[in-house]
Amino acid sequence: MELGFVKMQGLGNDFVVLDGVRQRLALSKEEVRAIADRRFGIGCDQILVVHPAHNPAHDFRYQIFNADGSEVENCGNGARCFAQFVRDTGLSTESEIQVETLGGVITPRCLADGQVCVDMGEPIFEPDRVPISSPDPGPHHHIEVGGRALQITAISMGNPHAVQRVDNVDCAPVTELGPLIEMHPAFPRRVNAGFLQIIDRTHIALRVWERGVGETLACGTGACAAVVSGILHGWLDEVVEVRTRGGLLSIAWAGDGSRVMMTGPAHTSYRGQVDLAALTRNLP
Repeated sequence: MELGFVKMQGLGNDFVVLDGVRQRLALSKEEVRAIADRRFGIGCDQILVVHPAHNPAHDFRYQIFNADGSEVENCGNGARCFAQFVRDTGLSTESEIQVETLGGVITPRCLADGQVCVDMGEPIFEPDRVPISSPDPGPHHHIEVGGRALQITAISMGNPHAVQRVDNVDCAPVTELGPLIEMHPAFPRRVNAGFLQIIDRTHIALRVWERGVGETLACGTGACAAVVSGILHGWLDEVVEVRTRGGLLSIAWAGDGSRVMMTGPAHTSYRGQVDLAALTRNLP
């Protein structure tokens, strides 16, 4: 099966984006893994599939698949690339669209300077909605990982995050603790593990171990969760610049009852056609 695709990236978090409006798509887990494989396929952190909306009041629906084939609820960097994709391909001429995800409806808006601002919705703290199994009422929890007692903030931005503060992200044990936190039994749907360094009240540095992917160069929902965590602790102001290994994001949150706004870039790397059957046969 020949598929047209676009390779995109937001701060180095890279995606294969597929048009499910003009071509029929129902990807299997094996096909997702084949596309995402960096040696035998196209290679990406996630695959984004554009569909018509279920609700006629909305513009689109999109599916998000991790490199391991699992489907997830939300993706901040993917949302910006999604908005740019539908404009570039002529699926929409609107600068602002409403998009259905498994984690709820998001509203990306393409700005005149080329950046994309996304209304990511309100953060969720209730343990059963994150979800996290914990005796703590939340949003702050204590878990033991690899023999270490950690204090984390558990937040859902449509997908689950566990954020901890570290002194220096460059020295943080992301690849050691990340997979252990991801698979911790307290998180029934696994979790994204964020490592947050406070630089000052309006600047942070961040690394994120993403479930089903590993460490990525940037994580948009992770940046939102990290800033919300820092504001809840009283460490940060309402507008924060987040330095990831792939570049900078701006996150704004005015506190309880407010929606998180994320602004950053989205870029197209290249376009192509792929023989999906051939890719699947090549996967080890």
